[in-house]
Amino acid sequence: MRRVMLTVLALTLTTATLPAQDNPDWVRATAAAAWQPRDSQGELVYRDQLWIFGGWFNSFAAPPRDVWSSADGKAWTKVTAQAPWIHSDLPMTLVFADKMWMMGGWYNGRLKGHSASNQVWSSTDGVTWDQATARAGWSPRIAAAAVVFQDKMWLLGGTENYYFGDQKSLRNDVWYSSDGRQWHQATAEAPWAPRAYHQAVVLNDRIYLFGGGNYVPQYAAYHDVWSSADGIHWRRETASAPWSPRLWFSAVVYRQQMWVLGGWSNNPSTNWGDAWYSADGRTWREFKTDVVWKARHEHSALVHQDKLWIAGGHARPLSSEVWSLHLPANWPAEP
Repeated sequence: MRRVMLTVLALTLTTATLPAQDNPDWVRATAAAAWQPRDSQGELVYRDQLWIFGGWFNSFAAPPRDVWSSADGKAWTKVTAQAPWIHSDLPMTLVFADKMWMMGGWYNGRLKGHSASNQVWSSTDGVTWDQATARAGWSPRIAAAAVVFQDKMWLLGGTENYYFGDQKSLRNDVWYSSDGRQWHQATAEAPWAPRAYHQAVVLNDRIYLFGGGNYVPQYAAYHDVWSSADGIHWRRETASAPWSPRLWFSAVVYRQQMWVLGGWSNNPSTNWGDAWYSADGRTWREFKTDVVWKARHEHSALVHQDKLWIAGGHARPLSSEVWSLHLPANWPAEP
């Protein structure tokens, strides 16, 4: 009897010393999706499918124009090989009014005839695309942040020139539209520094914008966080989040938290493989697991079927991996 009691006591003490809840590991859905490895693609979730559009293979070729979809991250269907848009490197993509939208983007890398776009396209099936406008009110650009907020599409910042611009190419203007054709400028100069390769999300009726900077010719990277309730008036939540200043990261809202995932910094050139979350943009915590995807930049991050997904990106080399993470509905955001 005494031995049984001691055994029970030992088990009780062992259980008490374990963490309340270990973080679940990332799960790799596939090491090689059917689409060619790439980064800088458009991405969204539409009608219970993961979607990717176009992207980047190298700087001396036109970007791909293919469209792919998947219900489970493993089996992918090529919806079309040649969509009508051509500016598919670093475009802005979102779902609005039960349509997929693709805006802006870069064409032809470093080759002659390169250009940025201010075209706006929409589709309900990924095959047939309608051009809402050939010239939106905002200047041609790439790598802006795009969100749906207050029943409108919003576009924030970006750069007008990928490889050949300068600081003057960067924007900090904010635009919105209810139909993709007519665009209205909320502000010509938001208080956050002009930037590209940043991200924005919507949480608790506010737009949050963070990170980004400039790639060439003068590298700059930020880790500030700003928020707004109207796209016009902005509040700086922090000038220096604990994650490193970076470009080309991904961001989503999952489990009522903003997530920053991966990215790239220069001096020295560094890919990031970390994940951070925050409920308010001020307090950030790093999400650590034993199993995680290889550090990468310009990958896709999506929320689908109650999971957080990572797809593709430049993991040195380019990747076509797809990973997912499922956190319980009662996952504790607080340690």
